[in-house]
Amino acid sequence: MLSKNRIKYINSLKIKKYRQLHQSFMVEGGKSVLELLDSDFSTEFVLVTQEFQQKYSSILTRHNVDIETVTIQELESLGSFQTNDSCLAVAKTKENVFLSPAESEYVLILDDVRDPGNLGTIIRVADWYGITKIVCSNDTTDIYNPKVIAASKGSFTRVNLFYTDLNIYLAEHSAGLGVIGAFLGGASLYDFKFPQKGGFIVMGNESNGIGDEVTGFVTDKITIPRVGDAESLNVGIATAVMLDNMRRQMAN
Repeated sequence: MLSKNRIKYINSLKIKKYRQLHQSFMVEGGKSVLELLDSDFSTEFVLVTQEFQQKYSSILTRHNVDIETVTIQELESLGSFQTNDSCLAVAKTKENVFLSPAESEYVLILDDVRDPGNLGTIIRVADWYGITKIVCSNDTTDIYNPKVIAASKGSFTRVNLFYTDLNIYLAEHSAGLGVIGAFLGGASLYDFKFPQKGGFIVMGNESNGIGDEVTGFVTDKITIPRVGDAESLNVGIATAVMLDNMRRQMAN
């Protein structure tokens, strides 16, 4: 049976200030936990059901990590998932490490993306299209939010995020590079040619788009042409469309 202290500790990690205090975060679900164990994150402990432990015993024993067997009811009472019949892990957060584009590389920039589900989806989309670096404004939601981790489906182990003041960052690091921003009133994405030298692709807030200060650094305002009657696109979907067009061009 789980101790009261461990239960209290895990529950505290649902709140940002305690994640920062303990420098730890929670990962739920079999796929994400297995990817966590195979990543360069440091795992504190894993809670597993007896069935999951038996099924993946060879993988679990390969990693030097504290494993505790629990019931499905205990897992579901601790996590944010409505159902969790496999496992839950607690791992250490990483330092906020500076990121910038290498030669011919595109870095994704997120300006005030607040919804955890959207951020998790964007991380997953970035991973699909081979984007390994995302630079976030300080007011973009915390990557270690349990909903972000869940929505990323394990991609958080392969995509690095750096939180910073975007105005200072772009002022210091965007010279000579394209800063391509998604706007409702920009030029058509389908006519735009992504520079082969790489640069930045900027996505904005769910309601207000890219902020005025960051807009000042944008070299190319791009829009995804609307054919139907929808008012707007979800920022996660819009990111996928942008990256898909970029990647197809870069492959030619």
